[in-house]
Amino acid sequence: MTARIEITQFQAIPNVGKATEADLRQLGFAEPIELVGQDPYQMYDKLCQITEQQHDPCVIDVFIAAVRFMEGAPAKKWWAYTAERKAHLALQALNSHKNGT
Repeated sequence: MTARIEITQFQAIPNVGKATEADLRQLGFAEPIELVGQDPYQMYDKLCQITEQQHDPCVIDVFIAAVRFMEGAPAKKWWAYTAERKAHLALQALNSHKNGT
């Protein structure tokens, strides 16, 4: 699928409002096209580090939705990615436990 290069405003991405746009700008993104190829989980971790606070994990869902949309996936509500996020984080925790980290 092709990237949506015609989108020039973050809030033109489904699920992205003022707060998420502010988060994306804090992460150093200047244009929506820069989301293509990004890892939403790393984006979330970096946001928590930058702001020195733990954000709601649903922010990951919004990041997944935005990245996938910019990569050409159909628009979905952010909560369509909640189960995926929970499974990913559970697997990550299991792997960390197995590796003793």
